Amino acid sequence: MRPCFLVVDKAPGLTSHDVVAMVRAVTGLKKVGHTGTLDPFASGVLVLALGGATRFIQYLDERLKVYDATIALGAATTTGDPEGEVSREGPPADFGRLDEVLAGFVGPQMQVPPAYSAVKVKGKPLYRYARQGKEVKVDARPVEIFGLEAIEHGEDWLRVHLRCSRGTYARVLADDIATALGTAGHLRALRRLQSGPFTLPGALSLKELGVIAAGTEDWRRALRPARGADRVPWRPRSDVAADLAPRSVSLVEALSHLPTVSVGRGLRDAIVRGGAPARPPADLEEGGRYLVVHGEEVVALVERRGAAGRALLTVRGG
Repeated sequence: MRPCFLVVDKAPGLTSHDVVAMVRAVTGLKKVGHTGTLDPFASGVLVLALGGATRFIQYLDERLKVYDATIALGAATTTGDPEGEVSREGPPADFGRLDEVLAGFVGPQMQVPPAYSAVKVKGKPLYRYARQGKEVKVDARPVEIFGLEAIEHGEDWLRVHLRCSRGTYARVLADDIATALGTAGHLRALRRLQSGPFTLPGALSLKELGVIAAGTEDWRRALRPARGADRVPWRPRSDVAADLAPRSVSLVEALSHLPTVSVGRGLRDAIVRGGAPARPPADLEEGGRYLVVHGEEVVALVERRGAAGRALLTVRGG
């Protein structure tokens, strides 16, 4: 397969690495990575980079994240989600000021990453310290809430639509909202609807992946059978790749936030062989990045340096 991105609708109960491993196995690709993890209890948009697309992950514009989040009210947990133990309890929530409370969270703010997170301190993720019962101080980090609206609520739960910046922890926000409503809380369910340009409509479900990989909607038997159970035989990897291709997102689409410069075949071949990249767009600022494309193929990702450009990445053999 050509370098591309694949948007998968992750099911609850799986780690992001589980999904990466499944796709790597059925495609035979050595390089498959995700652009941002989802907690095991969460579902929704998980963006995978296939093949050479892994080198472009850092250049994606995934600053906007959109979630459908359900907050359990009345009890906080050690992990901030359903997998932790109850750490404190609170009275019934006061919904009288709900809209005002939610509006108060919109805007830039500082947020301390939760103890059970992958943020690293001295080379080790925080969740490892937490599992050992060790408390580690972490500095607050800037995040921004672009929008926060109530969808519905019951006596002991609240469902919200959240638009936020990359790096925002919905688990922390859930308890903060509960506290502002006069109680304690934790994130009961989380579904990612969007990550930058990648959205849930059109995402590949695991049932669909099971059909593509093995001709069955029973994706667990096809992709993650129980220990000792027989796995449904897979189709030839070339057929799997052919069926995944129309469901994938090309590099050009995924990097559409960058300006592009189109080149002919001759210059394309010269750039791939290490030649100077095409000149940058006239209105591009110093240090700005742009794509050099040949048709629908990304040839290089280039950074402007004066009147010329310096290639950051060149797609060879694509």
